[in-house]
Amino acid sequence: MLRADLHYNEVEMKGMIKFFDKVEDRVRAKLSHYPIPYAIIGGFAIVIFWRGVWHLADDLEISSVSSILIGGIVMLATGLFVSFFIGDRIILSGLKQEKKIFEKTESEIVLEANILDVMNERLKTVEKEIRDIKDLLSKRP
Repeated sequence: MLRADLHYNEVEMKGMIKFFDKVEDRVRAKLSHYPIPYAIIGGFAIVIFWRGVWHLADDLEISSVSSILIGGIVMLATGLFVSFFIGDRIILSGLKQEKKIFEKTESEIVLEANILDVMNERLKTVEKEIRDIKDLLSKRP
């Protein structure tokens, strides 16, 4: 009985995750066309979330030093420290001296996507040619 309940809960959890994943995709797709309202909504949600975390830490009477140590260790262990405070895109765009993604126009983003598609097709062609050459070489006496 306990095993069946566990399986049912696992299936239920996967269904919930799939549902929220689809909702997130739809919301993100719509809001991505409106960056300022998207930023306001996201900022509000982040502040409310961290306010809850802050109050929970207060309720548990976790000290400031403990909070910094625990948070720092967890973020370093999960790889979130640099990603959260700086972000991969910022590091890469700085190294490449690119515009920030929100500074690009929609046409620039579409152009980049098209260039990536062309490069992907060329890569597939090169891979096929390499396979053909390997086949020819393997058939040689």
